[in-house]
Amino acid sequence: MSAYVIFIRDETLNDSEMATYAQKAGEARGDHPINPLAFYGALETLEGPQAEGVVVLEFPDIDAAKGWYYSPAYQEAKEHRLKGANYRVLLVQGVTA
Repeated sequence: MSAYVIFIRDETLNDSEMATYAQKAGEARGDHPINPLAFYGALETLEGPQAEGVVVLEFPDIDAAKGWYYSPAYQEAKEHRLKGANYRVLLVQGVTA
């Protein structure tokens, strides 16, 4: 069953750190089965706090999503994201059709 990692960027703190994060996160993709469904596209907040940007990544299942998120390469990239912006990151399991 598909799983989704959702990044919600609330506030950018350091553009330089975010540039480093973008480069390292791209490299961290490696051979992980990631399907980007939304990537900082046009955003309209209908309810709740405003967000600067949203990314939705699809994975084949929860284990694949966690395999990517907890990989050494992504954890290295994450250090720069934490310095560069305030984010909420969610992992949600999809539904069967």
